[in-house]
Amino acid sequence: MIDEKLIIAIFLNIMGFASMGLDKLFAVKNKRRIPEKTLIALAVLGGSVGTLIGMQVFHHKVRKPLFLYGVPVVLTLQLYLYYYFFIR
Repeated sequence: MIDEKLIIAIFLNIMGFASMGLDKLFAVKNKRRIPEKTLIALAVLGGSVGTLIGMQVFHHKVRKPLFLYGVPVVLTLQLYLYYYFFIR
């Protein structure tokens, strides 16, 4: 049986990836955008891998320091915490 924590992590990463794609689409079409706070919140809550992949695939938010440096820092912190609590 798949662990519910894994399902939540997969869901958050899909949401992070999709949010980057949607925000890029909205930006190109001059539509209402997804707030940066929401995009960062998805990364912090566990969707940092999906957000980071979405940034690269859609070439979106790659020049913003908050995303360029912040998302990798969040990912590093999440990996450390995962190791500390579940592997060690």
